Amino acid sequence: MTSTLFTNGTVWMGPLQPDESALSVIDGRVAAIGTAAQAAADADTTVIDLAGGFLMPAFGEGHAHPVFGGLEENGPNIRACASVADIVAEVRRYAEANPDLDWIHGASYDGSFAPGGLFDARWLDEAVNDRPVVLRAWDYHTLWCNSRALELAGISAETPEPALGEIPRRADGSPLGVLREWGAVDLMNAVSPGFCDNHRVDALRRATAHFASLGVTWVQDAWVEPNDIDVYLEAAASGALSTRVNLALLADPRHFPGSFSDLLDARERVLRLGHPLLTANSVKFFVDGVVENETGALLEPYCSGMHDHGMLLWQPQQLSDAVALVDAAGFQPHLHAIGDAAVRQALDAIEHAERVNPARDRRPVIAHVQLASASDLARFAQLGVVAVMQPFWAQLDALMTVLTVPRLGPDRTDRQYQLRTLAESGATLAFGSDWPCSSAAPLDGLGVAISRTTVEGKPAGGWTPAERLDAETALAAYTSGVARQAFADQTDSPWGVIEVGASADLVWLAADPRTTPAADLPQIAVHATYLAGTATYLAATKTLPALSAEFTAI
Repeated sequence: MTSTLFTNGTVWMGPLQPDESALSVIDGRVAAIGTAAQAAADADTTVIDLAGGFLMPAFGEGHAHPVFGGLEENGPNIRACASVADIVAEVRRYAEANPDLDWIHGASYDGSFAPGGLFDARWLDEAVNDRPVVLRAWDYHTLWCNSRALELAGISAETPEPALGEIPRRADGSPLGVLREWGAVDLMNAVSPGFCDNHRVDALRRATAHFASLGVTWVQDAWVEPNDIDVYLEAAASGALSTRVNLALLADPRHFPGSFSDLLDARERVLRLGHPLLTANSVKFFVDGVVENETGALLEPYCSGMHDHGMLLWQPQQLSDAVALVDAAGFQPHLHAIGDAAVRQALDAIEHAERVNPARDRRPVIAHVQLASASDLARFAQLGVVAVMQPFWAQLDALMTVLTVPRLGPDRTDRQYQLRTLAESGATLAFGSDWPCSSAAPLDGLGVAISRTTVEGKPAGGWTPAERLDAETALAAYTSGVARQAFADQTDSPWGVIEVGASADLVWLAADPRTTPAADLPQIAVHATYLAGTATYLAATKTLPALSAEFTAI
């Protein structure tokens, strides 16, 4: 038996509940709280002095892309670049340092650096013109390629516009250098070798260790393709995972329902492995694209009119039938919906599944919900939909002011990311980061959720201040909200809460986030993270203890 006592700090029990001062953990479960925890300690108990810090349920990550995030270290460091010139210089440096690489892959650049997000292949040619260069934008819906890459992919003035994609062009019809959405991106993926499985297993090792260092113990991978399954199985079997991970298997509208049997097979393979940290309970649907590319689907046209109403990736009945099919098979639908037309179509599909399938505890997910009509926001609670939103995006940063605001106009701009409206509607609000599209740190997201300001504190009083959240509601969205998304309450040892019998998934923070000014929340240190009582991150020793391949979660 292993026994641990956390004492001399604040133990947060959740919204509207009184704080406690001590917590006892025995064999990975919460055994006692408060004075009962102190009384349960004996000579064999390990005592952890919280030193006035803050102990709370570990954060959950409701929507992220761990493989993509981990792979960003395998190419030029363009994430840190502040201009097109910086990106070109970094690509040149990386190419010179890696002369034997046949292809140069990198991620992820800031789309606001070029007007309209339109980047020219010739700019990358200045850095490398004899080898293909393929860079992903921060949104992961867009590629920026040099001329050699376009040539190898056979993308020219004669290439027709692909279904479910776009190739921006120069006046003479030649491709500019940007590829948007699947139909175009897959033209490059068909010839690009990408990264080998060993690199991707290492990427998962780094990614889940990164999440552990931020206080996260459960991650929803929200975009898992067939060639990712072997990578995840190897990562789990080799002890490379530092967090729990649930896989959302991609349903591609171009191949569905023919690919449905592949989703069933992938889930069965994960079940056969039987690893306590890995599940495959969800299916991912992209309903639309992103506003910054004008591929997010809107009820009313874009102000700039380049793509009119945007792009719906599924026909309405096709999506409804697909959601009903995966729901009937026991999967949790997880739908990417950015624009208000996409949110409506996603809700309609969920309502159809509820109507045609037997009653059950579904908890379908709609992720992002950047823009939605008032009548559709009310449907989340009615249909039991979990709104998985990215609070870090609810700020007037460069991506918003340069790319989004001109496309939506002032009225729609101020109806984005209605966090408080959804929370007060009775819907389940869960938070995620969409990392690596933005910071994976929950404390960064909390700061924006509470303030609705940029890191510089602008605008004073917050953008759309009526949608600011109080600290406890925001903390709940990152803990019990994600736990509800994950059906954690249906397990023998629930996480996302602190109660006797719950899994000891905990994070120890240096300060109380409820009383820390929102602007200072990102600076709160994470002292330690525990998954079922086992430390997955210890700041004091600067270590990231990997969970062994034999790890058994309770």
